[in-house]
Amino acid sequence: MSRPGAALDPAQWLALPALAAIVGAICLAVPVRVGGLRLPEPVFPMALAFSWAVIRPSVLGPFFLLALGLFLDLFWGGRLGVWGLSLLAAYGLTLSGRSLMAGQGLAVMGAWYIAACVLGLGFVFLFATIVAHQQPNLMAVVWQLVWTVGLFPAVVYLTNRFEDADVRFR
Repeated sequence: MSRPGAALDPAQWLALPALAAIVGAICLAVPVRVGGLRLPEPVFPMALAFSWAVIRPSVLGPFFLLALGLFLDLFWGGRLGVWGLSLLAAYGLTLSGRSLMAGQGLAVMGAWYIAACVLGLGFVFLFATIVAHQQPNLMAVVWQLVWTVGLFPAVVYLTNRFEDADVRFR
């Protein structure tokens, strides 16, 4: 955890995790097969969308999420804006439930994280279905959801590390 009363540096809680999400997405997109299966492709920025809304609502968070969404759109070859809007939807859901999560245990936080992931990936699934006039592979979307939900320990780590850094929100 960060020191109580220490300044909350945007480079530490926004830029470095965003860079880590980009590196993670690139590393897991390598066309390698292990046992005949491709590497998982979790949506790393979804964990950041949730964490940043829980840690500290900020003007910078949504801009970083839009940039990460644009990166995902370009990297995965999707329509521009789809991932950015889905990340903002997850951020908005988390932000709206922030007060309900305060003081609750990990189970409640986990349930909200799962809801944010379902909303974000559901939005992408819906938009892809509307634009392409055919449904994407549902099993692939479910596996992407499972791997993204599996990032919950990273969410807990980020939240625990930075939640006490800004004394204005105590």
